[in-house]
Amino acid sequence: QVQLVESGGGLVQAGGSLRLSCTASGRGFSSRGVAWFRQGSEKEREFVAAHTWKGSMIFYAEDVKGRFTISRDNDKNTVYLQMNSLKPEDTALYQCAATPFQAATSRDPQRFNSWGQGTQVTVTS
Repeated sequence: QVQLVESGGGLVQAGGSLRLSCTASGRGFSSRGVAWFRQGSEKEREFVAAHTWKGSMIFYAEDVKGRFTISRDNDKNTVYLQMNSLKPEDTALYQCAATPFQAATSRDPQRFNSWGQGTQVTVTS
């Protein structure tokens, strides 16, 4: 496993932007898939975006496609989530996650074995 620490959340008006960061410590970050998930109040955890470790493939949930961008900097052991055109329904606790070493990346949270504590994003109307 790796240890993950998120930052960058906050309070923003609808239409605004935030950039979340997730920094990993531990071995093999560049060989792990990474993803962002979120959980709103009284909602289940949902997939937001993922970036594979091999082939640099990226995929998004439908409701964030075109607004959010996931990226990673393996030299800094960091994954980012740039969020633009934020909506009140984006309000949630955002967590980053990493897969086991050289494991496939997925939308399924069960495939990830390292999780951060999360950073709160609140979007006001």
